[in-house]
Amino acid sequence: MERAYDQELLEFIQNSPTVYHVIAGQKQRLLEAGYRQLLEGEAWDLRPGGRYFLTRNGSAILAFRVPEGDFRGFMIMASHSDFPALKIKEHPEIPVGGAYQKLNAELYGGALLAPWFDRPLSVAGRLFLRTAEGVKACLVDAGRDLVLIPSLAIHMNRNANAGQEYLVQRDLLPLYGGAEAESLVALLARENGLDPADVLGQDLFVYNRQAPSIWGAGREFLSSPHLDDVQCAFASLTGFLESGGGAGLPVHVVFDNEEVGSSTRQGAASTLLEDTLRRIAAGLGLSEPAYLAKLAQSFLLSADNAHAMHPNYPDKCDPVNRPRLGGGVVLKHSGSQKYTTDGASGAIVQLLAERAGIRLQTFTNHSDIPGGTTLGNLSVQHVPVRSADVGIAQLAMHSPYETCGCGDTADLVALARALFSSSLRETGEEAYQLR
Repeated sequence: MERAYDQELLEFIQNSPTVYHVIAGQKQRLLEAGYRQLLEGEAWDLRPGGRYFLTRNGSAILAFRVPEGDFRGFMIMASHSDFPALKIKEHPEIPVGGAYQKLNAELYGGALLAPWFDRPLSVAGRLFLRTAEGVKACLVDAGRDLVLIPSLAIHMNRNANAGQEYLVQRDLLPLYGGAEAESLVALLARENGLDPADVLGQDLFVYNRQAPSIWGAGREFLSSPHLDDVQCAFASLTGFLESGGGAGLPVHVVFDNEEVGSSTRQGAASTLLEDTLRRIAAGLGLSEPAYLAKLAQSFLLSADNAHAMHPNYPDKCDPVNRPRLGGGVVLKHSGSQKYTTDGASGAIVQLLAERAGIRLQTFTNHSDIPGGTTLGNLSVQHVPVRSADVGIAQLAMHSPYETCGCGDTADLVALARALFSSSLRETGEEAYQLR
């Protein structure tokens, strides 16, 4: 029986409360598989058969394998590590009426706000510590129910069920402790075995502590925090590690900051992918014309979750192209080019799906409801390769607790495995050979 991967995904998500933990978890998997870390600030010695990875900002990662002989082009799968959340501000403690302390926070990304109330929450991220040489980052996690955002009783807001506009600075600040509670940074440092006096900086987020669940009449549904887009990042790396034998050079990349526009040094709009591909080409002795020729034989699969048809709002979907939970990988199209899929790249994905033996369904936006954008179009502005957008169908996107179908992760892993084990060759005008 083929692995379902669902339980592995849920374990990975539970161990990854923030983007920094997502990347640390991926880094650990690569190290265990024999990959060697490269530093961007040092020279690279790339060898045939070598397996390498690099990180940027501790929140983005890129891994690749060098074939033993010549390769046709780069076979790339891109996803992102971040998800909407509440980010803790500097000096966050706010005293209230001599009785409580709440935490000052701001919104990161386009989150659904109502589901954040009245559920167990915690805080995790990284602290930067003073060292003898300078500073270093340390991952931290309270690892327990630490904060909560209490609703206002309906007796004090009789219109609460008639529609509510939330103001983050007023409504979404988590209750942290009593009037005498120690500072959040001191508590996180102490509970993670660090000296609070050494802390010089922080990147901290509130996260949902509710455990993932597999549920439904036939246990066909899966709910968890931040499926979008850790599910795709997990599937991409898993398929990458399980792949082999192709004539392409496989590249697994997970960007950060997609939820806030990607315009950072670790986002899809950065030169991270371009810089790395150029350094690979240079390290293998390729000239600039040879590098550009490799790009013409390359393919990018942009992986970010998709909207499933909602059981209570089917009218929000396209009349025909409406993915369902548990229906397999979603191939995403957009006439406005918010997704990179076109006839040619969609056909290539269809072939990959057939070879992988997986299900493929199609998504297009309702023509009167514009959708969001993702990684593909930003990436190909720096690396102009043929590209398509895929994902896994889900409900409640950008909620702190999202839902997808069981078994869909396995299909995306299989598609990633097929991509990384393949190569592409342009044999004529809009004619391609896929091996």
